[in-house]
Amino acid sequence: MKYLYQFTVILAVSWIGEFLHAILPFPFPASIYGLVLMLVFLKTGIIKLSQVKEAGSFLLETMPVMFIPPAVGLINVAGEVASIAVPLFIISVFSTVCVMVATGKTSDFILSRQAAKSTSKDTADHFAKPEVSGKEEPSLTEKEES
Repeated sequence: MKYLYQFTVILAVSWIGEFLHAILPFPFPASIYGLVLMLVFLKTGIIKLSQVKEAGSFLLETMPVMFIPPAVGLINVAGEVASIAVPLFIISVFSTVCVMVATGKTSDFILSRQAAKSTSKDTADHFAKPEVSGKEEPSLTEKEES
């Protein structure tokens, strides 16, 4: 029953995306509306991750199977695609490299910001007033007298 509920939540957000696609004049696919809505709902707490986690994991695990029909379709039109195979290959390699570089740079940026935040917190903790252990430290005048 839990899985049925989780799939229903995901499907409801997808349907809202379809509805927005029908009424808004922007050229984005309905799936993009649904993904953005799901992100907003998860970030704001309208939908808790526990409400969709297992169903989402199942969908991610079965995603490779979803690529079989398009691959079969490409095999059926292989003769027509052969004339543009080289440019298609070059574009595919170039776009893959661009995505890899952009992902790497984004990851580096995020990790460096997180490291800077933790470093600044450690520095702030280092300069914070030390805890008093019940014993008072002697004042400067008391130190000079002894």
